[in-house]
Amino acid sequence: MAGTFTHMELYSKNLKKVKPFYRSLFQWKLKDMPAMDYTMITAGDGIGGGMAKTQKAKDPSHWVPYVAVANVDASVKKAKKLGAKVLMPAMDLPGPGIRICIIADPAGAPCGLLQSL
Repeated sequence: MAGTFTHMELYSKNLKKVKPFYRSLFQWKLKDMPAMDYTMITAGDGIGGGMAKTQKAKDPSHWVPYVAVANVDASVKKAKKLGAKVLMPAMDLPGPGIRICIIADPAGAPCGLLQSL
């Protein structure tokens, strides 16, 4: 449903440390996806997510919540008019049939947009 949180991603500088931490702390199931250099998170009945290395060496480890939208491109256009900046341009992900983008709100907080294709 559009406008709801649908996915959470952890971008980490040290996945070797955080995978066992979260697996043990919350009993999350983690599934490595080597072709994508990504780890899927299954979090009980809650929304799922994933883990990946930080995209830039200078970036701190951080979480990004994703919100479901009907159309990523239209949402990005509207967000920019409202003062957002694009942190990661919109792209289609191979396999799962989704389109994503990461924006920063006017105060700088990251927020992902996710469209099921």
